[in-house]
Amino acid sequence: MAAKFLKDFWNHPAGPKTVFFWAPTCKWGISIANIADMQRPVDQVSLPQQLAITATGIIWSRYSLVINPVNYNLMAVNMAMAVTGSYQLYRKFKNDPAMEVAVAAPA
Repeated sequence: MAAKFLKDFWNHPAGPKTVFFWAPTCKWGISIANIADMQRPVDQVSLPQQLAITATGIIWSRYSLVINPVNYNLMAVNMAMAVTGSYQLYRKFKNDPAMEVAVAAPA
């Protein structure tokens, strides 16, 4: 049974013999680094970086379900990127005094 599973995994169109496996697998490093950055002070969180991570996660999560073969590893890593990026943006907007001034100024 394990041999059949491993053979099917190895020969899958998005298996380890293809870029469809390795690109999302390496992309997990970005999500892991973003999780580690949650311990970083808010003033050291980069707004443009987190916007890019969040947008990338949202866009590519959808794309991963449209392409053939459907790539669930790509979907999972991009959903993780969208969630971690969104949380970092929440931290940035909630705790950054510069953001409070920018939001309060138009009123």
